[in-house]
Amino acid sequence: MAQSSEPTYYSLLGLHPSASVIDIRRAYRQLSKRYHPDTTELPAAVATAKFQQLNEAYATLSHPERRLSYDLKIGYSRFGVIQSPADLNHPVSRSHDFSKSAYLDASDRPLSSGEIFALFMLVLTFVGCLLLAIAIGLTRGDTALQTHLEQPAEFRTQNSELRILK
Repeated sequence: MAQSSEPTYYSLLGLHPSASVIDIRRAYRQLSKRYHPDTTELPAAVATAKFQQLNEAYATLSHPERRLSYDLKIGYSRFGVIQSPADLNHPVSRSHDFSKSAYLDASDRPLSSGEIFALFMLVLTFVGCLLLAIAIGLTRGDTALQTHLEQPAEFRTQNSELRILK
């Protein structure tokens, strides 16, 4: 990493450059609560400056293309040098930590009221369809069963005439 007197966005958020998107978001939320001008004990000028720095850092690090160009600017590369394993007969196995995946973190945020309403409507529709199917089955099921099992008199007459003609 390039050394300068100015702190990096990662150091502002208290993170290492290899931090995940979830770690960046979590650190930003904690620090923004601490330094927001409306909620902090710091003087307004200091809090505003610190909060603006945090916003700038988060805006850069939360956007993949901006983060990549920023990492190149500070001299950090996500892509390590490819090295052969120490023992070629037993390659190193790396287990992927799925808890850091952005798609599997269920505790990231709760469902919004719109999402809860949509789920409620889906469940309500499903239950309504089941009740309708049961009601139709109870009211018309016996007539459908009789029609299917018994042949109408006209059909029986036609079959007997066909047998006689043969």
